[in-house]
Amino acid sequence: MTATATKPSVNATGMMAPTGLERVEGRSDEMLLNLGPQHPATHGVLRVLMGVDGERVTRAIPHIGYLHRNHEKLDEVRTYPMCIPYTDRMDYVSGMQNELPLCLALEEMLGVEVPERAKYIRTILFELSRIASHLVWIGTYMLDLGAITPFLYAFRDREMILDIIEKTAGARLLPNYFTFGGVRRDHHPRMLEEITEFLNWLETKLHEYEALTIDAPVFQARTVGVGILDPQVALNHGVTGPNLRGSGIPWDLRKDDPYDAYPYLDFEVCVEYGLDAYSRSRARFREFFESIKIIRQAIAQCPKSGPYLPKLPRLKPAAGMERYRAVEISRGHLGIHLIADGSEKPYRSKHRSPSFCTLQALPDMFVGSKFSDAIAILGSIDIVLGEVDR
Repeated sequence: MTATATKPSVNATGMMAPTGLERVEGRSDEMLLNLGPQHPATHGVLRVLMGVDGERVTRAIPHIGYLHRNHEKLDEVRTYPMCIPYTDRMDYVSGMQNELPLCLALEEMLGVEVPERAKYIRTILFELSRIASHLVWIGTYMLDLGAITPFLYAFRDREMILDIIEKTAGARLLPNYFTFGGVRRDHHPRMLEEITEFLNWLETKLHEYEALTIDAPVFQARTVGVGILDPQVALNHGVTGPNLRGSGIPWDLRKDDPYDAYPYLDFEVCVEYGLDAYSRSRARFREFFESIKIIRQAIAQCPKSGPYLPKLPRLKPAAGMERYRAVEISRGHLGIHLIADGSEKPYRSKHRSPSFCTLQALPDMFVGSKFSDAIAILGSIDIVLGEVDR
């Protein structure tokens, strides 16, 4: 782990600019450190200012704002269809999932009925993207903790998913495939068959992942009892997804506010009660099995033929209309609040992204922990900085 001592910066007037970590009375032995933004285990341009007394973290302040995506302002000068590709880039690890809230919001504003077949295609690819995202998490997290083999295995299997997505969407990382009313084009003729083959493959490999990760004594030594996230603290900060379910709260929008084909499918919400980095990791690992279960059911129930995109009205919601729609992506509750002004462009769009909210709880997990556990805690919350920066 690399970290650098920090000094208060000087602004244009010659005065010292506040950092939020100035020394205070009673903390004369505290050392101020920067974790990131250049550190490889911060997984992006996150900078955490930390106060350390000996080996214990006394304060931590996450600093964001290095990417400057500006997707919310860009939406205001783009037509509704032109906004969809920007959502892919918010969470580039599972880009296809980000497209859905915008589609759902506008569909409700226009009263568009999505064909049954399109609902199932969306759900299948939504869960396949969840598996791909969790594979990136487990591979990079183990790399953070010093293990190389799981990283190589995880990216091997993720490539298989991207190959399947590419044949249908035409792109691997930023597919731009979901659209208002359904999907842009019919799926590849062998897509469902290839997904079934992949699921059969993955099921034979999950026991290897389990032995290398959550069942490994070294992994448990680095994560059990580390990074405690109290349930009330999590709720107060708006933490969602596996991070919230790892603190014992069974909140999952696929169950609590279902969309697309989820109302017709049977699956469990993966909840763990340890409140620590291990529980958050175990909740994500269990989701591999639930996503496989969901995809198998959706493939069996998906209509073999029928429309995948209905005839759409003009994409100009009436002035003053607004909708908030959210979905359960890999990292939690991703929502969008759309306001229309009667034109073909949104008057305002506001995104509620899970990683942004989770970062607010980072100081509560850091303070009191050992400095050597900082990377283990940061990796356990699985953030993507693309949907943090505004």
